[in-house]
Amino acid sequence: MQPTELYLVRHGLAGEADPTRDDRQRPLTPAGRQRTRAVAKRLQALDLHFDGLLSSPLVRATQTAELLRRAGLCKRVEESDVLAPGGDFEAWLRWLRHWRRSPGHRRLCLVGHMPALAAWAELLVFGQPQQRLVLKKAGVLGLTLPARGSPLARSALFLLASPRYLLE
Repeated sequence: MQPTELYLVRHGLAGEADPTRDDRQRPLTPAGRQRTRAVAKRLQALDLHFDGLLSSPLVRATQTAELLRRAGLCKRVEESDVLAPGGDFEAWLRWLRHWRRSPGHRRLCLVGHMPALAAWAELLVFGQPQQRLVLKKAGVLGLTLPARGSPLARSALFLLASPRYLLE
């Protein structure tokens, strides 16, 4: 088994939360779609291609994932409740172990939400949440997971980029 490149992408800019509406249905704003599309095109220009793309089922995340797919970064998007707010990190680790067994599965992208994405990255790098990493909307965080054994506290951070950095 080879090391896995894991990319964590926070959903793009969404409309304001409204307590009278279901937050799961909150979509990207037009500016959020535009910026996310530009980030996706930039990642494609860097010759990235994901062997898998797993997304939170919340509308703003699925719209972000679909923009990544349309830019040619992956062939299909799979939704998973583990990436919704309050998702189960241990359940994702079990899913990851299974996913990594398939040949050619080397580069994975997760589309989700803060603060969970940063907390998961900190678990993978430091072994515990540090509450130090911040991932901006439509930002990208890259980790290298070890080829064998648990990735907890054994992964390496290689990218933390806001959309502004990616688009300049």
